[in-house]
Amino acid sequence: MKAFVQDTYGPLDVLRPTDIEQPAVGEDDVLVRVHAAGVDPGVWHLVTGRPYLLRLTGYGLRAPKDRVRGMDVAGSVHAVGRNVTRFRPGDQVFGTCRGSFAEYACTPQSRLAMKPANLDPAQAAAVPTSAFTALQALRDSGRVRPGQRVLIIGAGGGVGTFAVQLAAHVFDAHVSGVCSTGKVELVRSLGADEVIDYTREDFADGTRRWDLILDTAGNRPVGLLRRALTPRGTLVIVGSETKGRWFGGVDRMFRALALGPFVRHRLCGVMSTERAEDLDLLRQYLETGRLTPVIDRTYTFTEIPEAIRYIHEGHAHGKVVATVA
Repeated sequence: MKAFVQDTYGPLDVLRPTDIEQPAVGEDDVLVRVHAAGVDPGVWHLVTGRPYLLRLTGYGLRAPKDRVRGMDVAGSVHAVGRNVTRFRPGDQVFGTCRGSFAEYACTPQSRLAMKPANLDPAQAAAVPTSAFTALQALRDSGRVRPGQRVLIIGAGGGVGTFAVQLAAHVFDAHVSGVCSTGKVELVRSLGADEVIDYTREDFADGTRRWDLILDTAGNRPVGLLRRALTPRGTLVIVGSETKGRWFGGVDRMFRALALGPFVRHRLCGVMSTERAEDLDLLRQYLETGRLTPVIDRTYTFTEIPEAIRYIHEGHAHGKVVATVA
Protein backbone atom coordinates (compact mmCIF):
# COMPACT_ATOMS: atom_id res chain seq x y z
CA MET A 1 0.00 0.00 0.00
CA LYS A 2 0.98 3.65 -0.36
CA ALA A 3 1.78 5.51 2.85
CA PHE A 4 3.60 8.63 4.02
CA VAL A 5 6.55 7.31 6.02
CA GLN A 6 9.18 8.97 8.21
CA ASP A 7 12.27 7.22 9.55
CA THR A 8 13.78 10.22 11.29
CA TYR A 9 12.69 13.49 12.89
CA GLY A 10 13.14 16.66 10.90
CA PRO A 11 11.45 19.11 8.52
CA LEU A 12 8.40 18.02 6.57
CA ASP A 13 10.70 16.70 3.82
CA VAL A 14 11.34 13.63 5.98
CA LEU A 15 7.81 12.51 5.13
CA ARG A 16 7.89 10.60 1.86
CA PRO A 17 5.30 8.51 -0.02
CA THR A 18 6.44 4.90 0.02
CA ASP A 19 5.12 1.42 -0.76
CA ILE A 20 4.93 -0.61 2.45
CA GLU A 21 3.14 -3.75 3.63
CA GLN A 22 -0.42 -3.46 4.86
CA PRO A 23 -0.59 -3.54 8.68
CA ALA A 24 -1.26 -6.92 10.25
CA VAL A 25 -4.72 -7.37 11.75
CA GLY A 26 -4.73 -8.46 15.40
CA GLU A 27 -7.54 -10.41 17.03
CA ASP A 28 -9.23 -7.25 18.33
CA ASP A 29 -8.36 -5.03 15.37
CA VAL A 30 -10.15 -3.56 12.38
CA LEU A 31 -8.37 -2.92 9.07
CA VAL A 32 -9.81 0.24 7.51
CA ARG A 33 -9.56 1.25 3.87
CA VAL A 34 -8.81 4.93 4.44
CA HIS A 35 -11.00 7.39 2.52
CA ALA A 36 -10.01 10.54 4.42
CA ALA A 37 -7.58 11.53 7.17
CA GLY A 38 -7.74 14.50 9.52
CA VAL A 39 -4.70 16.77 9.84
CA ASP A 40 -4.21 18.46 13.21
CA PRO A 41 -1.44 20.72 14.61
CA GLY A 42 0.03 17.84 16.60
CA VAL A 43 1.20 16.12 13.40
CA TRP A 44 3.85 18.80 12.83
CA HIS A 45 5.26 18.15 16.30
CA LEU A 46 5.41 14.39 15.67
CA VAL A 47 7.20 14.85 12.36
CA THR A 48 9.76 17.31 13.70
CA GLY A 49 10.14 15.67 17.12
CA ARG A 50 9.70 19.04 18.80
CA PRO A 51 9.34 19.97 21.55
CA TYR A 52 11.86 17.43 22.75
CA LEU A 53 9.65 16.56 25.72
CA LEU A 54 7.35 14.80 23.26
CA ARG A 55 10.05 12.23 22.46
CA LEU A 56 10.15 11.20 26.11
CA THR A 57 6.42 10.39 26.18
CA GLY A 58 6.69 7.22 24.12
CA TYR A 59 7.07 8.46 20.54
CA GLY A 60 10.73 7.55 20.24
CA LEU A 61 13.83 9.25 21.60
CA ARG A 62 16.14 9.24 18.57
CA ALA A 63 13.69 8.22 15.84
CA PRO A 64 9.89 7.84 15.67
CA LYS A 65 8.54 4.49 16.80
CA ASP A 66 5.62 4.72 14.40
CA ARG A 67 6.73 5.32 10.81
CA VAL A 68 3.31 6.36 9.46
CA ARG A 69 1.74 9.59 10.74
CA GLY A 70 -1.92 10.53 11.05
CA MET A 71 -4.55 9.76 13.71
CA ASP A 72 -8.02 10.78 12.58
CA VAL A 73 -9.55 8.43 10.03
CA ALA A 74 -12.74 7.75 8.09
CA GLY A 75 -13.19 4.87 5.70
CA SER A 76 -14.64 1.44 5.10
CA VAL A 77 -13.91 -1.75 7.01
CA HIS A 78 -11.71 -4.03 4.89
CA ALA A 79 -11.12 -6.86 7.37
CA VAL A 80 -11.66 -7.65 11.05
CA GLY A 81 -9.92 -9.75 13.69
CA ARG A 82 -11.50 -12.88 15.13
CA ASN A 83 -12.67 -11.12 18.34
CA VAL A 84 -14.27 -8.13 16.61
CA THR A 85 -18.04 -8.04 17.09
CA ARG A 86 -18.98 -4.40 16.44
CA PHE A 87 -18.02 -4.18 12.77
CA ARG A 88 -17.94 -6.22 9.58
CA PRO A 89 -16.36 -5.68 6.16
CA GLY A 90 -18.05 -2.90 4.24
CA ASP A 91 -19.12 -0.85 7.27
CA GLN A 92 -18.45 2.88 7.00
CA VAL A 93 -16.55 3.99 10.13
CA PHE A 94 -14.64 6.88 11.67
CA GLY A 95 -12.34 7.23 14.66
CA THR A 96 -8.65 7.21 15.49
CA CYS A 97 -5.69 5.02 14.59
CA ARG A 98 -1.91 5.11 14.30
CA GLY A 99 -1.13 5.80 10.69
CA SER A 100 -4.06 7.28 8.76
CA PHE A 101 -1.77 8.87 6.13
CA ALA A 102 -1.94 5.61 4.21
CA GLU A 103 -4.28 3.57 2.02
CA TYR A 104 -5.01 1.20 4.91
CA ALA A 105 -4.86 1.64 8.69
CA CYS A 106 -5.32 -0.82 11.52
CA THR A 107 -6.85 0.08 14.86
CA PRO A 108 -8.64 -1.59 17.82
CA GLN A 109 -12.41 -1.78 17.42
CA SER A 110 -12.77 0.34 20.59
CA ARG A 111 -11.37 3.35 18.70
CA LEU A 112 -13.99 3.30 15.95
CA ALA A 113 -17.69 4.04 15.54
CA MET A 114 -20.08 3.91 12.62
CA LYS A 115 -19.70 7.01 10.47
CA PRO A 116 -22.52 9.52 10.99
CA ALA A 117 -25.00 9.00 8.18
CA ASN A 118 -25.17 12.71 7.37
CA LEU A 119 -21.41 13.20 6.93
CA ASP A 120 -19.13 12.34 4.04
CA PRO A 121 -15.73 10.75 4.83
CA ALA A 122 -13.87 14.08 4.76
CA GLN A 123 -16.28 15.63 7.26
CA ALA A 124 -16.11 12.57 9.51
CA ALA A 125 -12.30 12.51 9.47
CA ALA A 126 -12.28 16.10 10.73
CA VAL A 127 -14.01 15.15 13.97
CA PRO A 128 -12.30 12.73 16.40
CA THR A 129 -9.18 14.29 17.96
CA SER A 130 -10.38 17.90 18.06
CA ALA A 131 -13.92 17.04 19.15
CA PHE A 132 -12.63 14.66 21.85
CA THR A 133 -10.50 17.48 23.18
CA ALA A 134 -13.31 20.04 23.14
CA LEU A 135 -15.81 17.69 24.79
CA GLN A 136 -13.49 16.54 27.56
CA ALA A 137 -12.16 20.05 28.19
CA LEU A 138 -15.68 21.41 28.75
CA ARG A 139 -17.32 18.47 30.48
CA ASP A 140 -14.52 16.80 32.46
CA SER A 141 -11.92 19.49 33.13
CA GLY A 142 -14.18 22.55 33.01
CA ARG A 143 -17.25 20.95 34.65
CA VAL A 144 -19.41 23.29 32.61
CA ARG A 145 -23.01 23.85 33.73
CA PRO A 146 -26.05 25.33 31.97
CA GLY A 147 -26.18 29.10 32.10
CA GLN A 148 -22.49 29.58 32.90
CA ARG A 149 -20.53 32.26 31.05
CA VAL A 150 -17.88 30.48 28.98
CA LEU A 151 -15.00 32.14 27.11
CA ILE A 152 -13.35 30.14 24.34
CA ILE A 153 -10.01 31.50 23.12
CA GLY A 154 -9.10 30.31 19.65
CA ALA A 155 -12.78 29.84 18.84
CA GLY A 156 -12.19 29.68 15.08
CA GLY A 157 -9.63 26.86 15.18
CA GLY A 158 -10.00 23.09 15.08
CA VAL A 159 -10.77 22.53 18.77
CA GLY A 160 -12.41 25.94 19.16
CA THR A 161 -15.10 25.42 16.51
CA PHE A 162 -16.21 22.22 18.24
CA ALA A 163 -15.99 23.81 21.71
CA VAL A 164 -18.24 26.73 20.72
CA GLN A 165 -20.90 24.37 19.37
CA LEU A 166 -20.75 21.98 22.33
CA ALA A 167 -20.88 24.78 24.91
CA ALA A 168 -23.81 26.48 23.17
CA HIS A 169 -25.90 23.59 21.83
CA VAL A 170 -25.13 20.71 24.22
CA PHE A 171 -24.27 22.33 27.56
CA ASP A 172 -26.53 25.40 27.21
CA ALA A 173 -23.86 27.88 28.30
CA HIS A 174 -23.56 31.56 27.38
CA VAL A 175 -20.63 31.49 24.98
CA SER A 176 -18.10 34.20 24.15
CA GLY A 177 -15.59 33.38 21.42
CA VAL A 178 -12.20 35.02 20.92
CA CYS A 179 -10.74 34.99 17.41
CA SER A 180 -9.16 37.14 14.70
CA THR A 181 -11.12 39.47 12.44
CA GLY A 182 -11.43 37.00 9.58
CA LYS A 183 -13.11 34.38 11.75
CA VAL A 184 -15.69 36.55 13.53
CA GLU A 185 -18.64 35.64 11.31
CA LEU A 186 -17.76 31.94 11.40
CA VAL A 187 -17.67 31.86 15.21
CA ARG A 188 -20.94 33.77 15.43
CA SER A 189 -22.58 31.29 13.02
CA LEU A 190 -21.56 28.38 15.25
CA GLY A 191 -23.70 29.68 18.11
CA ALA A 192 -21.50 32.09 20.08
CA ASP A 193 -23.56 34.71 21.91
CA GLU A 194 -20.66 37.16 21.69
CA VAL A 195 -17.57 37.28 19.51
CA ILE A 196 -14.45 39.21 20.57
CA ASP A 197 -11.94 40.21 17.89
CA TYR A 198 -8.65 40.12 19.79
CA THR A 199 -7.03 42.48 17.29
CA ARG A 200 -9.45 45.23 18.35
CA GLU A 201 -10.53 44.39 21.88
CA ASP A 202 -8.93 43.15 25.11
CA PHE A 203 -11.13 40.55 26.78
CA ALA A 204 -9.04 40.78 29.96
CA ASP A 205 -9.48 44.53 30.49
CA GLY A 206 -11.45 43.90 33.69
CA THR A 207 -14.88 44.91 32.38
CA ARG A 208 -16.15 41.33 31.95
CA ARG A 209 -15.59 38.04 33.73
CA TRP A 210 -16.33 34.43 32.86
CA ASP A 211 -17.06 31.32 34.92
CA LEU A 212 -15.01 29.13 32.60
CA ILE A 213 -12.21 29.98 30.17
CA LEU A 214 -10.94 27.47 27.60
CA ASP A 215 -7.63 28.60 26.14
CA THR A 216 -7.11 26.61 22.95
CA ALA A 217 -4.78 29.10 21.31
CA GLY A 218 -2.06 29.20 23.64
CA ASN A 219 0.47 31.71 24.75
CA ARG A 220 -1.21 34.26 27.04
CA PRO A 221 0.16 34.41 30.62
CA VAL A 222 -1.88 32.59 33.24
CA GLY A 223 -2.05 35.77 35.34
CA LEU A 224 -3.71 37.66 32.49
CA LEU A 225 -6.27 34.88 31.97
CA ARG A 226 -7.08 34.80 35.67
CA ARG A 227 -8.02 38.48 35.54
CA ALA A 228 -10.90 37.54 33.26
CA LEU A 229 -12.28 34.84 35.61
CA THR A 230 -14.99 35.18 38.24
CA PRO A 231 -13.68 34.75 41.82
CA ARG A 232 -14.30 30.98 41.73
CA GLY A 233 -13.89 30.55 37.99
CA THR A 234 -12.09 27.77 36.12
CA LEU A 235 -9.27 28.04 33.59
CA VAL A 236 -8.67 25.06 31.29
CA ILE A 237 -5.47 25.21 29.24
CA VAL A 238 -6.14 23.04 26.21
CA GLY A 239 -2.97 23.68 24.26
CA SER A 240 -0.03 25.99 23.96
CA GLU A 241 2.14 26.96 21.01
CA THR A 242 5.52 28.60 21.52
CA LYS A 243 8.88 28.16 19.83
CA GLY A 244 10.49 26.52 22.84
CA ARG A 245 12.55 23.52 21.76
CA TRP A 246 12.19 21.62 25.02
CA PHE A 247 8.64 22.28 26.22
CA GLY A 248 6.91 24.12 23.37
CA GLY A 249 4.54 25.88 25.75
CA VAL A 250 3.60 22.86 27.87
CA ASP A 251 5.48 24.48 30.73
CA ARG A 252 2.69 27.08 30.94
CA MET A 253 0.28 24.30 31.89
CA PHE A 254 2.74 22.96 34.45
CA ARG A 255 3.03 26.40 36.04
CA ALA A 256 -0.76 26.72 36.18
CA LEU A 257 -1.12 23.31 37.85
CA ALA A 258 1.57 24.22 40.39
CA LEU A 259 -0.20 27.50 41.19
CA GLY A 260 -3.64 25.93 41.47
CA PRO A 261 -3.52 24.80 45.14
CA PHE A 262 -2.70 28.33 46.28
CA VAL A 263 -5.48 30.29 44.57
CA ARG A 264 -9.28 30.27 44.56
CA HIS A 265 -9.49 29.68 40.83
CA ARG A 266 -9.48 26.15 39.43
CA LEU A 267 -6.50 25.90 37.09
CA CYS A 268 -6.25 22.76 35.01
CA GLY A 269 -5.17 21.28 31.71
CA VAL A 270 -6.59 18.59 29.50
CA MET A 271 -5.04 15.61 27.76
CA SER A 272 -7.81 14.11 25.65
CA THR A 273 -8.45 10.38 25.80
CA GLU A 274 -9.85 8.26 22.97
CA ARG A 275 -13.00 6.77 24.52
CA ALA A 276 -15.45 4.63 22.58
CA GLU A 277 -18.38 6.03 24.55
CA ASP A 278 -17.36 9.60 23.73
CA LEU A 279 -17.00 8.79 20.03
CA ASP A 280 -20.53 7.34 20.04
CA LEU A 281 -21.76 10.45 21.87
CA LEU A 282 -20.15 12.72 19.29
CA ARG A 283 -21.79 10.65 16.56
CA GLN A 284 -25.20 11.36 18.14
CA TYR A 285 -24.48 15.08 18.30
CA LEU A 286 -23.39 15.08 14.65
CA GLU A 287 -26.43 13.17 13.41
CA THR A 288 -28.85 15.39 15.33
CA GLY A 289 -27.26 18.59 14.02
CA ARG A 290 -25.95 19.89 17.33
CA LEU A 291 -22.40 19.54 16.02
CA THR A 292 -21.05 20.24 12.53
CA PRO A 293 -17.41 19.95 11.46
CA VAL A 294 -15.94 23.09 9.93
CA ILE A 295 -13.44 22.33 7.17
CA ASP A 296 -11.14 25.06 5.89
CA ARG A 297 -9.29 23.14 3.17
CA THR A 298 -9.21 19.64 1.73
CA TYR A 299 -5.96 18.30 0.27
CA THR A 300 -5.21 15.20 -1.78
CA PHE A 301 -3.10 12.33 -0.48
CA THR A 302 0.04 13.54 -2.26
CA GLU A 303 -0.40 17.01 -0.73
CA ILE A 304 -0.32 15.83 2.90
CA PRO A 305 2.99 17.59 3.75
CA GLU A 306 1.52 20.84 2.43
CA ALA A 307 -1.61 20.26 4.56
CA ILE A 308 0.59 19.86 7.66
CA ARG A 309 2.48 23.04 6.77
CA TYR A 310 -0.77 24.99 6.36
CA ILE A 311 -2.30 23.86 9.66
CA HIS A 312 0.97 24.64 11.48
CA GLU A 313 0.78 28.25 10.31
CA GLY A 314 -2.22 28.65 12.63
CA HIS A 315 -4.62 30.48 10.35
CA ALA A 316 -7.01 27.67 9.45
CA HIS A 317 -10.74 28.28 9.87
CA GLY A 318 -11.62 25.03 11.60
CA LYS A 319 -10.13 21.78 10.32
CA VAL A 320 -7.90 20.57 7.50
CA VAL A 321 -8.47 17.16 5.87
CA ALA A 322 -6.69 14.98 3.30
CA THR A 323 -8.64 12.66 0.99
CA VAL A 324 -6.96 9.32 0.41
CA ALA A 325 -9.28 7.19 -1.71
